[in-house]
Amino acid sequence: MDYDAVRTFKEPYLKEAFSNFTETEDFREFTRQPWVYEYAVFRAKKKANHKVCWNEWKEEDKIWPEVPAPLPKEQEDEAAYQMFLQYEFYLQWMEVKRRANESGIQIMGDVPFYVGVDSVDVWGGKDNFLLDTDGRPVFIAGVPPDYFSATGQRWGNPIYDWDYLKDHEYQFWIDRIGYNQKLFDIIRIDHFRAFDTFWKIPASCPTAIEGEWIEAPGYEVIDTLRAKIDGLNLVAEDLGELRPEVLQLKDHYHLKGMKILVFSIETGGKYAYDSFHDVENMIIYTGTHDNDTLMQWYEGLSVAARRKVRRFLKREGIKQGSVKDRLLTYTLRSKAEYAILPMADLLGLGAEGHINTPGTVGSPNWEWRMPDFGQAKEELRKYRRAMTERV
Repeated sequence: MDYDAVRTFKEPYLKEAFSNFTETEDFREFTRQPWVYEYAVFRAKKKANHKVCWNEWKEEDKIWPEVPAPLPKEQEDEAAYQMFLQYEFYLQWMEVKRRANESGIQIMGDVPFYVGVDSVDVWGGKDNFLLDTDGRPVFIAGVPPDYFSATGQRWGNPIYDWDYLKDHEYQFWIDRIGYNQKLFDIIRIDHFRAFDTFWKIPASCPTAIEGEWIEAPGYEVIDTLRAKIDGLNLVAEDLGELRPEVLQLKDHYHLKGMKILVFSIETGGKYAYDSFHDVENMIIYTGTHDNDTLMQWYEGLSVAARRKVRRFLKREGIKQGSVKDRLLTYTLRSKAEYAILPMADLLGLGAEGHINTPGTVGSPNWEWRMPDFGQAKEELRKYRRAMTERV
């Protein structure tokens, strides 16, 4: 996927559509949502400030959410265009969701625990975060040193000011999750563990070494969300090394957690085995966007380890088909309520189907695309029974 080429191709058509657009009452109702105009102004001012981070803008633009002033005509026109784009996308997305729901399909959205500093969330709600007087984070998010990284991971996201959020009854979280509840049937919270404890790194530290674990008011926040948002259906991303309290928090609200097949199959001993205890209230994935595809993982094993995996599947009574077919069948036989198969795994792709490598930015991350549904339809037919029947 060449994102720049797509933007260049689409922009003239979107501009032409906007020039022929006539406002309707439905559009005006959409724009009366508090976030819409603020987002549009953010985009307009970012363009006017040469797309640098908002904390490097002119002072009057930095503080516009606190001290709003009339926009120059060029910025007002850009803001109007941005509202039009958001409205059209909303209409199209809700039509996709309606058709999916009518076909018995639920859509799960992914909400990261943190937001980026260069976002309307932070620009328009500075008090919700630990920032200095110039709008720069005082503390940032990440994870401490571990087996994978001697210096940890320094993500750079601003840390929440939980005292301020509590004093304002967690309205930021109500607004954020509440709007996502309109867009999705299920919401997965990425880095759920930060509702329990989060790694707080001084922004002056070039690595994640100097941070400390801080407890978060997870029970208060989730209690508030459940009280304020009807039908809230959350999933907890509970991967990695966690203290028991994280899982206790998840289980207190009966939230589904996650199992990743390529992480759970152990091949180090005499026999391969599944180290994860499956339960019904969870979601099993063969893998996620952040790890190797299923076949990339399998082909990366030693010859002996691959042999152990095949013997493991045979012991589980799965003897027919390719290794990919057998691994997918094993996944679909889990007692988990949901099983999710990334399209690259369904198609049996190797490294060419790898979506993202954590800790890196730019190409080739997030560039893989499926040209058509032809092969996918053929593959889906093979697993129809496993998808729809419990063994």
